[in-house]
Amino acid sequence: MTSTTTKGPLAGIRVIELGGMGPGPFAGMTLGDMGAEVIRVERPGGVGAFPGDEQRDTLNRGKQSVVLDLKDPAAVEAVLAMIETADVLIEGHRPGVTERLGLGPEVCLERKPSLVYGRMTGWGQTGPLATSAGHDVDYIAITGALHAIGPNDGKPSIPLNLVGDFGGGGMYLVSGILAALIESKTTGTGQVVDAAIVDGTLHLLSAVHGLINGGAWKDVRGDNFLDGAAPYYGVYDTADGQYMAVGAIESKFYRLFVAGLGVDVDLEAQEDRTSWVSTREKFAAAFKTKTQNEWVEIFTGTDACVAPVMSLLGAQEHPHIKERGSLLSPDGLLQAAPAPRFSNYDVSLGTAPPALGEHTENVLRAAGVDPHPLLASGAAYQRNSA
Repeated sequence: MTSTTTKGPLAGIRVIELGGMGPGPFAGMTLGDMGAEVIRVERPGGVGAFPGDEQRDTLNRGKQSVVLDLKDPAAVEAVLAMIETADVLIEGHRPGVTERLGLGPEVCLERKPSLVYGRMTGWGQTGPLATSAGHDVDYIAITGALHAIGPNDGKPSIPLNLVGDFGGGGMYLVSGILAALIESKTTGTGQVVDAAIVDGTLHLLSAVHGLINGGAWKDVRGDNFLDGAAPYYGVYDTADGQYMAVGAIESKFYRLFVAGLGVDVDLEAQEDRTSWVSTREKFAAAFKTKTQNEWVEIFTGTDACVAPVMSLLGAQEHPHIKERGSLLSPDGLLQAAPAPRFSNYDVSLGTAPPALGEHTENVLRAAGVDPHPLLASGAAYQRNSA
């Protein structure tokens, strides 16, 4: 994967990312996609998704890798020197861990008063579960989000870790950091951004909360118009064992969908819940008469709100994604193009994920730190001689 440009709306912003997994690295990648310089500080041995093969972890694309043993006070002092030249710090440890390392908010903001200190956790910095272990499925479980996803006659379905880790977590950290950066650049005052996956997931549910308040949503899984109960919003089998997704909510789109499907139903009864089961059965039977490709031919270019369900690898071949260049595989590394897009900049990937410790010496020197004592003592590691 070759470097094309590192320019973007965040050009000139420097981010220090303390090594972690999932939403924190995703936030760092997203800021890097927007033009920020991102320096990932990792512990010896790494902490990413691919130990020993970090160059396949596309969440680290565009970043520089520095390896420091933060149990060594000299390494901690080196990070503080780096922070003096940075605008943002990202950490994803349990509450209190960075404080014990000597890299807590109070220490860092004393060294760099304008610093935006981004904290990524599942439970948040406070609360009875704050210091407990957890993962995405646990965080979305207590919010009601997990309960709401899945069939009416079955257990909740796990939505990968998109809702919690990346939607309610990483993206909320990014938005918080961007807001705090605006204030920092305006006032010179930094602050702590407490991004908790629980909080973000609940915030993502705001529209559903509104529907509940208005009596338009039942707190019952698979019994609502957006959770699979309505026949006009769901997934159907095709003749070749593939699937088609239908989202014909509005009546004008529903009419086009029914016409394309070629079934006889009462169009005026779209919202008649007593007819939903029989209507769904008719839709299901019709979809099984043709292959996915045949249905694509029928519905492409219409406003029927029907689309083929693509696999993760197959999505690369969808004409819309292909033309926009939204999904790429440079050097065989499947990854999404930067998003969102900006009119002043080309959509382009940064450098390939770095080898562990690839940039240690250069980054330390740039921060005014002599790398040789740290390397000699084992407090730092350099992949290759700089």
